[in-house]
Amino acid sequence: MAQLLYFAWLRERMGRSTEHLPLPPGIDTVGALMSWLHARDPGAFAHPTVIRAAVNQSFATPATPIADTDEIAFFPPVTGG
Repeated sequence: MAQLLYFAWLRERMGRSTEHLPLPPGIDTVGALMSWLHARDPGAFAHPTVIRAAVNQSFATPATPIADTDEIAFFPPVTGG
């Protein structure tokens, strides 16, 4: 099962900081996973172009391949000072 990690306001929107799930059939890239997550929870991934991702602790693009054994983390933009 893939381990998904959510940070900052995305964690608040998802209602959890982590979840484990088998990747659905055909979901084999970060971008496809973000689209699937958006369909599952439209508010959380409504603007996927601003959310950054990492696969196994390396920054990833939407085209980065993913597998059921991966850790996939999502980082929304944050502000602070």
